[in-house]
Amino acid sequence: MPIDHTQPYDETNVFAKILRGELPARKVYENQHAVVIHDVNPLAPVHLLALPKGPYVSWDDFSARASDAEMAALTRAVGEAARLVEASTQGYRVLSNVGKRAGQEVPHLHVHIFGGQPLGPMLSR
Repeated sequence: MPIDHTQPYDETNVFAKILRGELPARKVYENQHAVVIHDVNPLAPVHLLALPKGPYVSWDDFSARASDAEMAALTRAVGEAARLVEASTQGYRVLSNVGKRAGQEVPHLHVHIFGGQPLGPMLSR
């Protein structure tokens, strides 16, 4: 089911609160348009979340509305954070869930960066 972009962005979601400084987060990297934080419930030894600072719900929303500068900044943030935590020397996975069926829990675009252990196959049959 496609994301309904006609719905207003939910300013009360946890990532919006983190971006406004209302909730604490352990930052790894930040630039003008993105921030990377440690996940509070890590699923791997390295589990980071890269967030655009703008109010985007998903990749669909971000790719349709974000500026080129915002897109580049998020991409750079993922790579820079992986280098900073040395995940790039061991290998890492980048994952973004879009929609409830894919496992998206927070309605703000976020990119998971996993590493620090063998990660296995992408999906099991």
